[in-house]
Amino acid sequence: MRELIAATAAFALAGGAYAMSGTADEPEETGWASDSKVTIEHPEWSRDAVLYQINTRHFTEEGTFKAAQEELPRLKELGVDILWLMPIHPIGAENRKGTLGSPYSVQDYYGVNPEFGTEEDFRAFVHAAHAQGFKVILDLVANHTAWDNALAKEHPDWYEKDWKGDFRPTPWWDWSDIIDLDWSKPGVREHVGGAMEYWVREFDVDGYRADVAGYVPLDFWETARARLDAIKPVFLLGEVQQSGFHHAAFDATYAWDWHNTTKNVAQGKGNATNFYGYYAENESLWPREAMRMTYIENHDSNAWEGTMEENYGAALEAMTALSFTGEGLPLIHNGMEACNAKRLEFFERDPIDWQQDENCGYGDLLARLIAFRKANPALENGQWGAVMHKVESSAPEQLFAWVRQEDGNKVLGLFNMSDRPLVATFSDDLPVGDYTDFADGSAVTIESGDRVELPAWGYRLLSSTAQ
Repeated sequence: MRELIAATAAFALAGGAYAMSGTADEPEETGWASDSKVTIEHPEWSRDAVLYQINTRHFTEEGTFKAAQEELPRLKELGVDILWLMPIHPIGAENRKGTLGSPYSVQDYYGVNPEFGTEEDFRAFVHAAHAQGFKVILDLVANHTAWDNALAKEHPDWYEKDWKGDFRPTPWWDWSDIIDLDWSKPGVREHVGGAMEYWVREFDVDGYRADVAGYVPLDFWETARARLDAIKPVFLLGEVQQSGFHHAAFDATYAWDWHNTTKNVAQGKGNATNFYGYYAENESLWPREAMRMTYIENHDSNAWEGTMEENYGAALEAMTALSFTGEGLPLIHNGMEACNAKRLEFFERDPIDWQQDENCGYGDLLARLIAFRKANPALENGQWGAVMHKVESSAPEQLFAWVRQEDGNKVLGLFNMSDRPLVATFSDDLPVGDYTDFADGSAVTIESGDRVELPAWGYRLLSSTAQ
């Protein structure tokens, strides 16, 4: 005992965790205090936001801003919040792919593609969207430009070169219609960063989705974010999957690993335990503030990987429900709500057929999931939402079960991640409680040791908040 007392005294004299002169509950600074690297603040309006992606070329029969504006009331009824418009700028003609070219081959960062309308048409779209409660973000293509962007002639030194000294597309990819900018040049940063400020200041847009954000130096995005926030609070979504991009630049980034895991499980290449790796990393590696976009489909996956029906089949509704209720920021790609079963052309006009499936109930499911999400604070984005806690059961390879709870709101998610019926018993008391069922609004009580039964690819969402 004497030796223990002596050791304790020595620790205190050496400047231990609690100084003798301080109070018992005030730790002395030791240099080991928690220090979050996240310095940006998400705009308050992103708290429970749902993204909706618009490909202006395909969204309506006319393919214009004016026609898209007419669809805003329908999107309002669906319940989405942030409208992401694919690039609105003029498209390069040199080395163009297809008839109309890729929207990601930008000819002028400060112009509007006449295919979609005029600057005033775009301004009217943003104004109408704001009037109806939406936020609008633009797709920004910073990594590269079209071959015939004026910058290539005015500032050829602003571009990367191949081994022969010629302009080059992004290495390794088949992106022959574009050439890469050299981000070591201050002029590049000023020109692209200035364009970002221009559309926020002059057209009141609310932020950006950054194309291949990881191919552009992070310090540029951090500088741009600070300058944009000085104009107004903005929202940035980055096409990248690295946690450091959330520290001082992006509110949200892509959850490619989530997307790939859901597809693999849906196609019988995995089971419920395959989600453990994603959610373990999400909780342990990524900042709590990070919004990770958990998507079923976007423009790339639809065009190059397959439709949502091709990728998910009978598992589609369960995976969709998980994207809206698990930790993550959900996205709806235009046409999903109409059960679009077509791979939309990337370089041509290919208007979505909004009447293609008269029995489509998927749009109703999306609307109900959005309403459920907004009614349950535990499901909010980033640091506002609750952490997912795994529920243990007798069938871990089939049943993916979790609870998210905070401030009296508790959501229990039960997902059969297999193509066969499920019967399982809960192995812990985490799910115990009284709930309302998302499916029909009925009251449900879960008791210790209860059993759950689900059909193939079935799911249940139970909430302590009445719907």
